[in-house]
Amino acid sequence: MSPVPELVGRLIVEHAASALSTRQVTRDEVVHALTPTKQQRIILIVIGAYVLGILVLWNIPYINLLLLPFKLVTVALHEFSHAAAGLCTGAKIKAITIDPDEGGLTRMSGGKWCCVMPAGYLGSAFLGALMVFAGFDVLASKIVSVIIGVCLLATLFWAKNWLTRVITVLFVGLIVGLWFTPHGAGLRYIVLFMGVMSSLYSLWDIVDDTLKRKVNESDATKFAQKTHCSSRCCGFIWLLISLAFLVGAILLGLAFLKDTENSSESPN
Repeated sequence: MSPVPELVGRLIVEHAASALSTRQVTRDEVVHALTPTKQQRIILIVIGAYVLGILVLWNIPYINLLLLPFKLVTVALHEFSHAAAGLCTGAKIKAITIDPDEGGLTRMSGGKWCCVMPAGYLGSAFLGALMVFAGFDVLASKIVSVIIGVCLLATLFWAKNWLTRVITVLFVGLIVGLWFTPHGAGLRYIVLFMGVMSSLYSLWDIVDDTLKRKVNESDATKFAQKTHCSSRCCGFIWLLISLAFLVGAILLGLAFLKDTENSSESPN
């Protein structure tokens, strides 16, 4: 018989053994990668403190006004996400407006409804998760702050009322100003706070609009009407996706944004 089949069989066995060994190494590497460093533990504590602070302040009358600018910028990112999805699917963006009662509206003509409608909730959740991910590293925070700044400037371009213009200019100015804080620490923690706020607000919005109460004019209700599906079902799916964004951002931050500034230092 030809030795070829025997050779092929041996190669398959060796490849399978190598793959099993690689999986074991990869599993160990994953455990190591997800073990937080000292600095990452601090960031996790800060994230927990932000979550607790937001949840407490959210329900205290008058004091909750401290969160209002961050709620409004989250609404701006929500509306920008609608506009970006519309623009990518051929829509012409006519206007973006933000209301003092934390509502928002994006007017456009054209575009694909199946992309535009979910984009508000999911887009702001993704941008929030991106900021949380970046919060694990100063350089990543600077890069993501530029992305958020561009999103806000685009929102400003389409803005049609004074509140939208004020809130976008305010946060673009804040981002620019914090670039000059020592070692970018101020920028890092404000980006992280904006990320936690955007993530939590997106999750709450989905629950409040679709699962807790049915809002007839919500994106989920309109999407449900188009797809002949329950708005609560749509909301639940979007909620799971938004949660996956947030959890994934933290895990990726732990795995890939180690303390490069500390690890690069050599002992004296």
